Amino acid sequence: MIVVSVLGLTGLYAMRSAPDDNQVAAILGKFTKPQTNLPDQPDEWRGRIDYPQLDQQFAAMAQRPEMAGLAIAIVEDGELRFVRTYGVIDRDTNVPVTLRTVFRWASVSKTVAGTLAATLANEGLVDLDRPVARYHTTLRLPDGAESRVSFQQLLSQQTGLTKNAYDERLEDGKDPAVLRASLANAPLQCQPGSCHTYQNVAFDAATEILEQAAQRPYPEAVSERFFLPLGMNSANFGMLGLTNAKDWARPHNGRMVRTVKDTYWRVPAAAGVESNIVDFARWMQATMGDRPDVLPESTLRMAQSPRVNTAPIYGGELRQANSEAHYGLGWRSFKYDGHILLGHSGAVDGYRATMIFDPATRVGVVAMWNSNWGTPFRIPFAVFDSYHQRTDSRWLELGPQN
Repeated sequence: MIVVSVLGLTGLYAMRSAPDDNQVAAILGKFTKPQTNLPDQPDEWRGRIDYPQLDQQFAAMAQRPEMAGLAIAIVEDGELRFVRTYGVIDRDTNVPVTLRTVFRWASVSKTVAGTLAATLANEGLVDLDRPVARYHTTLRLPDGAESRVSFQQLLSQQTGLTKNAYDERLEDGKDPAVLRASLANAPLQCQPGSCHTYQNVAFDAATEILEQAAQRPYPEAVSERFFLPLGMNSANFGMLGLTNAKDWARPHNGRMVRTVKDTYWRVPAAAGVESNIVDFARWMQATMGDRPDVLPESTLRMAQSPRVNTAPIYGGELRQANSEAHYGLGWRSFKYDGHILLGHSGAVDGYRATMIFDPATRVGVVAMWNSNWGTPFRIPFAVFDSYHQRTDSRWLELGPQN
């Protein structure tokens, strides 16, 4: 059993001035939680889910040549019932992944942006129905559509731009603010506001809007509103937030270690968060409704409710297995095996992450791995099958090794 303190004081930097003794006492009273015993050993796994079998399958997956390291946490009936790590942070050194290893969330970061927008909207600090142009962001859309596309349409990916517009230019090192302005000349997939088209560069105009509303830098606003009160003391933004951690996962493509690049950290609302697996699980539990003091039900409903239809998500067999897909404020929802699931998945070079949960049963999975292999996206579906005691689940039956 590993015991981890959930008190994080590093975020106190976000205060505008040095706190006096009374302020410190108030902060400690608000943010301190008792130490938590983490279920990382077989004798601590309890529930309907067959954790020993899944543990064997996860371990086998981590040994594949396509993989390096893997971290997984499972919540059952709202409680953290399983957390474990596999593989290595770096194939060159073979240092193992631990519960403290920091990975990237990639596009799961969009759930944070959407939830912050809902939080500020509930407080009357931002108007989700206000056109993006009225927030004076750097975003420009064809034919001046930024004057018609609302903030909620931006967050639900309804700009009309072709999928992932100008991501390749962002990856070439171009300034995201300049790219947002140049989107005025980008091709459209549909008329703005009429369909879902997934974006990163355009979506990150949310960073500019949320900074205006919160009157502080976006990472500080997220830290103050979410990470600190939830005890997510490993959660951070930016490349240095990863590489300055004592224990962090290096990116891989197969057996090759990749060079860390700051590309998608430069669009923080779209893909800027990193943390260890325990804090990733805390975020999922909070967004399930476990912490109404931080995330009230009204905020979660506003952020997670479907606002636009999308195509089925993922590819291959997973794509065939889901239906009724929608997008909310940085949140996906879809139906699998008769159950409506919520969450998001993400990918940047050398890292993958997923967070999927069933709000009805409060069963959910978070997983992060430091490779480009897409097969571990199947992990949540194997967990749901186990919870519902399906005997025909084959998601983690892997083919021959390359």
